[in-house]
Amino acid sequence: MRQIARGAFETGGRSFLAGRTILQIIPRLDAGGAERTAIDIAAALSEAGARALVATEGGRLVSELQANGGIWIPFPAATKNPLLMWLNARRLAKIIQRENVDIVHARSRAPAWVALGAAQRTKTSFVTTYHGSYSGQSSLKQLYNSVMARGDVVIANSAYTAGLIGNAYPFANEHTAIIHRGTDLRRFARTAVDTARVQRMRKSWNVGPEDRVILLAARLTAWKGQKVLIEAARLLAERGISDVRYILAGDDQGRAHYVRELDAAIEKAGLTGVVTRVGHVTDMPAALAASAVLAVTSTEPEAFGRSAVEAQAMGTPVVVTDLGAVAETVLTPPRVTRENRTGWTIPPNDPEALATVLESILGMGAAARDALAERARNHVEKSFGLEKMCSQTLEIYARLIEHSGRW
Repeated sequence: MRQIARGAFETGGRSFLAGRTILQIIPRLDAGGAERTAIDIAAALSEAGARALVATEGGRLVSELQANGGIWIPFPAATKNPLLMWLNARRLAKIIQRENVDIVHARSRAPAWVALGAAQRTKTSFVTTYHGSYSGQSSLKQLYNSVMARGDVVIANSAYTAGLIGNAYPFANEHTAIIHRGTDLRRFARTAVDTARVQRMRKSWNVGPEDRVILLAARLTAWKGQKVLIEAARLLAERGISDVRYILAGDDQGRAHYVRELDAAIEKAGLTGVVTRVGHVTDMPAALAASAVLAVTSTEPEAFGRSAVEAQAMGTPVVVTDLGAVAETVLTPPRVTRENRTGWTIPPNDPEALATVLESILGMGAAARDALAERARNHVEKSFGLEKMCSQTLEIYARLIEHSGRW
């Protein structure tokens, strides 16, 4: 496995990609880390003078893709029907030939099988990015997942993800590269968010001027741990902490039953009006600036920790579950001393531990919070910047083109 270093490519090699065509394929361009990364890479390619095609069904982020120089290729990339996937591979191969595509980059399993078939048919370089820790122990499911390890280069978005790839598909070790998800540090900065945006956000949440906000920003699904935060909120209320509002921000994605479970849990805990669901939030910098703490309470391992990185960039204290890759993004003891921490970790499914940490964070003085914010920002700038991710990815594209698909 390789950690891609920044080098000569960053200081002038981008011109090597000028006039080249890179096609990314993803089911839809809606909210999510894979979708956001596709847009970021398209923008970087466009800036380098390359043509950045994205084959996808559509989605709320298509207009942003186009505004950043990407070219939308309407394509039924979300289908998992085997016959339609086979037909799509033939269709994609024609697009590759027509558009003179140099590299195909897949960001999801079903379209990756389509892209692999098309790339083999046209002898085009094939790249994949492992954005998730794919589940499934059956031989059939492992075969289905294996397409993400079949790229000429396989990009892992964390060391945790790289370990999963190596364990499941050892053949991919020699062509796996670790590139952490990048955060736009110009957008996620306290100085970039004015007071009016923060006030609008808090008003939309119906939060009082003296209320402190604990934010959980994740789609509404059980393993994201919303119920863990609800129980921690109940424990804090029992301890007499009453000037806090808990915001559950995220799409339900059609999970009506789980939404009813959350609402019932809130009511049972006596927290109606204290814990609030607010739906998808588009202005995450303002949401983080409006919050006293970000909680990441996942009960299953995550392949990366985007919201934790964004919170640190904004100087918002963060507490995360000690599972998967999220813990990689936050400096905590014993990796560093208590004085050098940039956040907190807790065991999964432990409302008591969460409540204790939240109480400690809420009790911090201004000087301690400012020092934490500075350390966290410096940590993110060093390891998780958008420019670093884009440069490393474009470095891979350039090497593949230069060496005719060899890594």
